[in-house]
Amino acid sequence: MPRRMQLAFILCMVILVFSGFGSRLSAMPDASNEPQIRSVLDMQTAAWNRGDIDTFMTGYWKSDETEFVGASGITRGWQAVLDRYRRNYPDGKAMGRLTFSNLEVHIVCPDSAFVIGEFQLDREKDRPAGIFTLNFRKFVDGWRIVADHTTGFPASSSAGSH
Repeated sequence: MPRRMQLAFILCMVILVFSGFGSRLSAMPDASNEPQIRSVLDMQTAAWNRGDIDTFMTGYWKSDETEFVGASGITRGWQAVLDRYRRNYPDGKAMGRLTFSNLEVHIVCPDSAFVIGEFQLDREKDRPAGIFTLNFRKFVDGWRIVADHTTGFPASSSAGSH
């Protein structure tokens, strides 16, 4: 009997090991996720730089649960975020030219990721810059920003001199 119990124990351990291994394999991030997320950010910068806030906003989840967190507080809901952008950037001159840099894409699981990076706007009279964290979720129609926390750096005395 002890021999049978040993074999049963070994068989159970083998099943557990392989079932755990298989679930880890299926949970591994898809290698295409990072390029897909970077593509959303590339689309957003291109849209911004041609003055197209509506297309820029397609990078965000179109939901009442979407959030933007900044120095002026929390804006909740996709429409409210769009309204905020339109109010703060009413024309191409206010929008300037957007660049993102030092992007770090972190895939948390197959349908969740976050991006840390820096932004800069080049405008006639100033060059506002700062940092951001974007929480992404993967939906049927692709990766979308569900939460955006953006913080501007304090304006330097040399702003506009470059």
